[in-house]
Amino acid sequence: MTPPSGAQYRIASGDQEATVVGVGAGLRAYTVAGEPVLDGYEVDEMASGGRGQLLVPWPNRIRDGKYRFGDADLQLALTEPSRHNASHGLVRWANWTAATHGPDRVVMEMTLHPQPGYPFTVALSVEYRVDVAGLSVATTATNVSDRPCPYGAGAHPYVTVGTDLVDDADLLVPAGTFLEVDDRGIPSGSTPVDGTPYDFRRPRPIGDLVLDTAFTDLAGAQAVLDGPRRATVWWDDSYRWLMVFTGDTLDPARRRRGLALEPMTCPPNAFVTGEGLRILEPEESWTTIWGIAAGSGR
Repeated sequence: MTPPSGAQYRIASGDQEATVVGVGAGLRAYTVAGEPVLDGYEVDEMASGGRGQLLVPWPNRIRDGKYRFGDADLQLALTEPSRHNASHGLVRWANWTAATHGPDRVVMEMTLHPQPGYPFTVALSVEYRVDVAGLSVATTATNVSDRPCPYGAGAHPYVTVGTDLVDDADLLVPAGTFLEVDDRGIPSGSTPVDGTPYDFRRPRPIGDLVLDTAFTDLAGAQAVLDGPRRATVWWDDSYRWLMVFTGDTLDPARRRRGLALEPMTCPPNAFVTGEGLRILEPEESWTTIWGIAAGSGR
């Protein structure tokens, strides 16, 4: 029987081990020395809450799924119907193929073909690699259309550090600003973190704070969740926003069990506002890299 997440690709190096799946080229599991670094999902489950998924060709939300690009008004499917938004891109449930699978790396590929709301062709490749330093993820998009196309990338790992709930973990996010949002998760403004509950520039407990929050003005290239173990999510300078989600809207059994630390190359609603949006010219490629490192905690 085929698992709900499709083919399973195990990669390992030393005490590092990860499982990448064919559905969405997602990251189902990642362990170090046998301890989970991700709050992932089992082989007989499908991904829930975006767990380990790639968010391409846009992360987060597009209000009403509507945007204008060039001289065309475009309408995407509303994949978050409760909020009337298009959410988290177009590749999460697509079938990807392993172009290369070795002991410590796997390269997943697919072609995103034109469809309603996104009439462009983009060749996608994502390389997962584990080594002594941890896990790295390199995503490459190539515009194989005959015209420019809008593009953004993100990822949705939930990290865990050995606490029952994220409330008991310390969080470091080196961000000077957070985005205020309306009741549909669409940015309505930005606010400096100074003097707010969202200032995590020094590590401190999450406590009962509810986070479904995009941070920017990043002064560093990593966020850290610390507890009995430590997980560090890092990114290259392509990623200028970080979404932090405590999972309060998930199934009750999974709420606040792991913390989503989501590197994003653009903020929510970027297809509408243009903020942070990458315009890929025909035949242009763009590679973005992020990763996770794990170690001993406090």
